[in-house]
Amino acid sequence: MAEALTAPALPVPHGFFTRNGGVSTGSYASLNCSVSSRDDPNAVLENRARVARSLGIDPERLLGLTQVHGIHVVTATGPWAVGAGQQADAMVTDRPGLALGIVTGDCAPVLFADRSGNIVGAAHAGWRGAVAGVLEATIAAMVALGASADGITAAVGPCIAQASYEVGPDLRDAVLVRSASDSAFFVPGEREDRWQFDLPGYCAARLRSAGVGKVIVTDFDTLMEEGRFFSHRRRTLAVAAGAEAGPIGHQISVIRPA
Repeated sequence: MAEALTAPALPVPHGFFTRNGGVSTGSYASLNCSVSSRDDPNAVLENRARVARSLGIDPERLLGLTQVHGIHVVTATGPWAVGAGQQADAMVTDRPGLALGIVTGDCAPVLFADRSGNIVGAAHAGWRGAVAGVLEATIAAMVALGASADGITAAVGPCIAQASYEVGPDLRDAVLVRSASDSAFFVPGEREDRWQFDLPGYCAARLRSAGVGKVIVTDFDTLMEEGRFFSHRRRTLAVAAGAEAGPIGHQISVIRPA
């Protein structure tokens, strides 16, 4: 069975799925849901089908995107073929029977629902997309469907935590270009000219500033919990330490209207 974590405040069926409960093997074990990976395509389709069925959705109606760390939002009105999603990093819908899926490795998956449960959204928020405004763009797309910002609940799912996320001056400078006050999301790292960036905290602050009524941050670190999550940074650190590390999979976060 596909393992999923939930945010009880979200009033609709959803799940922040872990890497457990699928059929993939090797470095993709086991619930890899990325159709762009080099995993066995049939295994990925079965994994996604397990996720869809666990939320009461036909597998063909679990939607995905070609994620590019941008701010484009797709308003979904019907299903499209697996792997045929637009280049975008967020989706919204008010159509019953559709489910929105975002894949992540260490970036933040953010799931949204309005208080009626009829309008939902899902966003992929790496630091680039979060700084550029993907979360605000998702809120605006939900408002265009009839939601109100203060009636939206948003949940920031499992991602890399501040203690695990060492960054250099280029990333810090890019964040601070928007607002010098965002220095609050950095603490000094162990190495000179390095900082620890609070990605989930930054996302939560952007959501609150946009007027979202309720913001939840789940307390899971994708890098540290190897048995539960895929992590690009974990793989990068392993390679830097001289270990042989093959490609990895992605976990998926999914939400659908009530």
